[in-house]
Amino acid sequence: MATDSKEKSALNRVVIKEVIVVEGKDDEAAIKRALDAEVIITHGYGISQAAIKRIAEAYERCGIIIFTDPDYAGDNIRKKLTAKFPDAKHAYISREAGTRGSDIGVENASPENIIMALKKSRAVQKDIEDKFTMTDMINAGLCGDGDSAEKREKIGEKLGIGYGNTKTFLRRINRYGITGEEFAKACEGIID
Repeated sequence: MATDSKEKSALNRVVIKEVIVVEGKDDEAAIKRALDAEVIITHGYGISQAAIKRIAEAYERCGIIIFTDPDYAGDNIRKKLTAKFPDAKHAYISREAGTRGSDIGVENASPENIIMALKKSRAVQKDIEDKFTMTDMINAGLCGDGDSAEKREKIGEKLGIGYGNTKTFLRRINRYGITGEEFAKACEGIID
């Protein structure tokens, strides 16, 4: 999708104070098309010590947003970074927004999808009790139904927490501090 200069100007007014951590150069280019922000590239799962040092400096200076691809490798990179930087924010794009042909990644997302994901970024909440249970997932049709995965993906996109299997989805809605009200609003029009 082409973005004309007027649209790009409006997009660039979005201010992200944190440094955005992505997997590769194409992801960085996609971020730069969406807005003016500082970006650090991990170069995949084997993150170099130099990259870790840069990420650590940014984490201390202004915070980071981990924005990896919505796939298995991206989830593993996210877990590795979260272990080192537990107060980082997390941004997610949907698999649909990140897919072009058979390729999936941040680099395929439109500037609008990237900005929306960054606006919805969240940090893990510590020392909070789980509000949601597996019973809640079952009762909402997010587990065990033929369309449960599709429902989780749509709700995850609305909440900005990405797609996950039932266990991952449940962990995310609890650890990102999603309120009952936020959850109910995200479910509108998706859950009968």
